[in-house]
Amino acid sequence: MSAEAGTKENPWKLKTPPGTSEYQMFKSEKDGKETLVCTVGSTILHYDYRCLSDLHAMLIKYGDWMDLGSADEQKPAKEGTVEAWGRSPENPLGGWYGLKKGFRGRFGMYVPPLMEVLGLAEVEHNPKNNRMKAI
Repeated sequence: MSAEAGTKENPWKLKTPPGTSEYQMFKSEKDGKETLVCTVGSTILHYDYRCLSDLHAMLIKYGDWMDLGSADEQKPAKEGTVEAWGRSPENPLGGWYGLKKGFRGRFGMYVPPLMEVLGLAEVEHNPKNNRMKAI
């Protein structure tokens, strides 16, 4: 019998939308808040766990494919993308879903594949300019 996926002991094993990099995510808790811990090589990023339900709800309302638009925190996100929404003061959280200062970006790279595995979204897997939509 295997352990439940998405735990520290049994993380989700994922690939970036272009399929070029592997990484892992698991659900955790920090300061009483549910989080997603994303490990990419030696880099660890944290996202607010509610990003999954909030992004899914936004994509359902949007009703079409949306560009992912992944970018590091220090770079501006292209407007109208998943990345821009994940930073926007207009999203339900009122700002960044990324929780670790200096590593709050790349929301559009690492969260969509998890949503695909969880059956919440469809994600394109082209070499670049990928999009996603809610299921």
